[in-house]
Amino acid sequence: MANTAQADHRKATGAHYTPPVLADFVASHVVKSWSAISDANIDSIADPAVGDGELLISLLRHLSAEQRSTLLVRGFDTERSAVGSANTRIRKAYPRVRVELECQDFLELALASSSDENNHELFVDKKTEQMFDLLIANPPYVRTQVMGASQAQLLARQFGLSGRVDLYFAFLLAIARFMKPGGIVGIIVSNRFMTTRAGAAVREVLPEVFDILHVWDLGDTKLFEAAVLPAVLLLQRKGSTCHDALPRFTSIYTTASGEPTGEFANAVAALNVDGVVSLQSGERLLVQQGTLDRSDVWRLTNSHTDKWLEQVAQKTHCTFADVGKVRVGVKTTADRVFTRTDWDQLPSDERPELLLPLSTHHNARRFKPDFSKRQARILYTHEVVQGKRVAVDLDRFPKARKYLEGHRSTLEGRDYVIKAGRQWYEIWVPQDPDAWRLPKVILRDIADTPTFWMDLDGTVVHGDCYWITSGHEDADDLLWLTLAVGNSTFAATFYDRRFHNKLYANRRRFMTQYVEQFPLPDPRADLSKKIVGIVKDLYDRIPDDPPELHDRLDELVWRVFGFSVEEIRR
Repeated sequence: MANTAQADHRKATGAHYTPPVLADFVASHVVKSWSAISDANIDSIADPAVGDGELLISLLRHLSAEQRSTLLVRGFDTERSAVGSANTRIRKAYPRVRVELECQDFLELALASSSDENNHELFVDKKTEQMFDLLIANPPYVRTQVMGASQAQLLARQFGLSGRVDLYFAFLLAIARFMKPGGIVGIIVSNRFMTTRAGAAVREVLPEVFDILHVWDLGDTKLFEAAVLPAVLLLQRKGSTCHDALPRFTSIYTTASGEPTGEFANAVAALNVDGVVSLQSGERLLVQQGTLDRSDVWRLTNSHTDKWLEQVAQKTHCTFADVGKVRVGVKTTADRVFTRTDWDQLPSDERPELLLPLSTHHNARRFKPDFSKRQARILYTHEVVQGKRVAVDLDRFPKARKYLEGHRSTLEGRDYVIKAGRQWYEIWVPQDPDAWRLPKVILRDIADTPTFWMDLDGTVVHGDCYWITSGHEDADDLLWLTLAVGNSTFAATFYDRRFHNKLYANRRRFMTQYVEQFPLPDPRADLSKKIVGIVKDLYDRIPDDPPELHDRLDELVWRVFGFSVEEIRR
């Protein structure tokens, strides 16, 4: 029960206390960066989400006794017990340091000061009249659906955010208001903000107020107990001097290939390496060094990656988005009512009309779906009338009406459907009813390797997958070419070098914003035609498809983009 309670508390508050090895790493770089630019006294340091105080203790440890003797330590947290614990720990370790920790919501204080940008009295040391010189933080990871829509909307308005708002997005922007020009910030965030559309506003604004010194994408290093994939941002508040150096970027992820160049006690200790390393635990990690490319998503770039992507661009005829829109599947928001595998167990006079076959991640298999298990079907309540999608008239489908009426309280509980002016029995995101009958490529949202398959059975696609269909005259061959490229090791390499948004265990997110940018070669090229022929042959042979056919197909995909056999998987 204790573990469950802790997990519930973490979900509600976003509290993932920083492990000492990571706290030391961030603190050391904050102090090192300050020392490189200034020999002035440090008047104040702060942590806006102090937690158990680990980050502040690490920061104090890396400062000299002389530096500690003159500064004020500030900290804020909404958890009274955390503030008490942090206060005790810091005073015990550094009894002569001035410490002021408050049980306050840092963002509320930031919002209170936003009406007058010159009014920073809550954050100013009255004696020195200076804002923070150094700040270190691991702000809470709380998403819109947890914090509540009203608070998310308030934060979005105040800080110019859009889309799905994470609480730490607001922390990133609020911190800038209270940093001394030239002040250094070391902050631990979720690495997803660097690649998601929701984080785009932060990625755009952050460089306007901070010089980005270094970004570390710590990937699936399992530094936190929870499934948090962290990144560390080392920032300097913009001041009178110009910072010309390109931001550094380091990434570290698990890998199954390559010979390790050395063994390290933990992932943090290996962050200065460039190449494959092993840990004492037996894990193998790939560390990559480069600079930050923030053209759209934030990603690592170096001469090798740039050259590789440039060659791909030269051989790209179009992208997956040019074949057709990459759409997520239907979202009923009441799957227990609409989607079932046991419809046939209902008496025939109770079995609803409007049932359509459903493709889900349970049917996922590369190239061809696996329906060896009982297939789910969906009660699909939409149709197209005179070119417009509408909810079906249930008077035409008495058994469907009876079934849905039996679940009416559940369906009407989706008040957002009613408020949107929709019928109570509608699917929340039904997509295009006329498109299901068309051939389409379906793909898993989350997978360690690309998993695309061709649907020729007119199924509806569930919301745990994405799908592509096309209205081109040569749509058939284009879709088969899309299928072949999507399932290739080339596509996985392109994803890693272009986006590099990974989850635990090396899993990737195959969603619209990434997949729509996947490249396709000229379908008229001889190699492209060979690829289409092989992928059709492979599809027809499944489940008796020989491995060498997969290898041949994969090799041709690499070759059509201009890579020799020797360069494949280099």
